[in-house]
Amino acid sequence: MRIKSQWFREDAQKGATEIASAAAFIVWRIGKNALENMRKAGYGLPPGAPYFAFLAEFLAFLVAAADRIAYAKRDAGWRVEFTTATANHVGETLAGNEADLLGADPAESKRRFIALVNQRAADYADYGWSDAGPEYGFIRGFGHFVSETLPEAGDRSWAISQVIEVEAPEGVEMLQKAMAGLLGEAPRRKRRAA
Repeated sequence: MRIKSQWFREDAQKGATEIASAAAFIVWRIGKNALENMRKAGYGLPPGAPYFAFLAEFLAFLVAAADRIAYAKRDAGWRVEFTTATANHVGETLAGNEADLLGADPAESKRRFIALVNQRAADYADYGWSDAGPEYGFIRGFGHFVSETLPEAGDRSWAISQVIEVEAPEGVEMLQKAMAGLLGEAPRRKRRAA
């Protein structure tokens, strides 16, 4: 999956909320990509409640990952503003999709997602994060939370392995690269001559 994460104008300073808006779009794309990969692999995530439960859990994990990246790169005030805005943008997108596809109340869907993000922030707080990414316990904990969203029918252990060994590490890697670009830390590619 290709993600654009560099600003067109590199000379303009970007605030936490502007970067959060772009990060939320990227988090959404990564989460949707992971969901589609799981569905293509045959794991039972039919449209409806299981689909959105899995997606919400994956998105909450990615918001927590973006928060950890922000923690390493910026000061505490910037991090809080960034993470709050990211969670709100992602929550609005998720709620809009849930409303469109399931007829859910968007305000209630967003409230549930923000509550999930806050709960997962507490759940993941004991696990470390380095420049290489999350420690294994962070990913394993995520796998446990995802397992609770999967339907009883089917092979949960294979699905959990897929999430822990493939989807989560790939998602984190894409997010780290994207955040480096959004924060102006990635080398810029040369533009083609016209």
